[in-house]
Amino acid sequence: MVLIPAHNEAATVGAIVAEVRHRWDLPVVVIDDCSTDDTAEVARAAGAIVLPLTLQLGAWGAIQAGLRYALRQGCRVAVTLDADGQHEPASLGVLLEPIRAGQADVVIGAFPARASRARRLAWEYFRWITGLDLEDITSGFRAYNHAAMTLLASREASLLDYQDVGVLMILRRRGLRTLEVPVPMHPRAQGASRVFGSWWIVGTYMLQTSLLCIARVGYGPLPASRPDPEPLR
Repeated sequence: MVLIPAHNEAATVGAIVAEVRHRWDLPVVVIDDCSTDDTAEVARAAGAIVLPLTLQLGAWGAIQAGLRYALRQGCRVAVTLDADGQHEPASLGVLLEPIRAGQADVVIGAFPARASRARRLAWEYFRWITGLDLEDITSGFRAYNHAAMTLLASREASLLDYQDVGVLMILRRRGLRTLEVPVPMHPRAQGASRVFGSWWIVGTYMLQTSLLCIARVGYGPLPASRPDPEPLR
């Protein structure tokens, strides 16, 4: 199942839904995070299942709602991508292949070159404070297997404002394997990043995420080694 969190993305979400369905013939779920435009109507007209949220939860809250829905529908793999046109639906196969082969629990579509100087500095800081060995920490283009979906749909992953560092640390704590694969990305078709759109938001993001790191979220003894999952058929 393909999950697309969206807030006021009526200008782009329809084309993304249509392309995913055309290329992959997969169910597409748009989680409408209290949009004030026609996001829900456009997505539904393009063939998506629309989950309208009654409270605005932000990108991670919307993704978590989508993961819970996917699990209830019996899905064992979910892919998330943004509704703003940055991610290419053609790259879904690149993310899914390591999941299907049992090589990773989470696969992140990475394009570090897209980062501004401020974003690169933030990434370098969080790599230093967390020890995460990932290049593109904030990419929302991700594939999750069933184990990762179940973990991230749980209460343990609730109340996070962002889908990057906190989520990655929880995955590490549970011993799930995260892999990056290079993918192309485009500039946003409209608007600006909700995290790096202003210095006030950047400051809030840095403070909240730093507190997660100081609290050592995601640290602790790793679980006993488990056998690699069987490749999906």
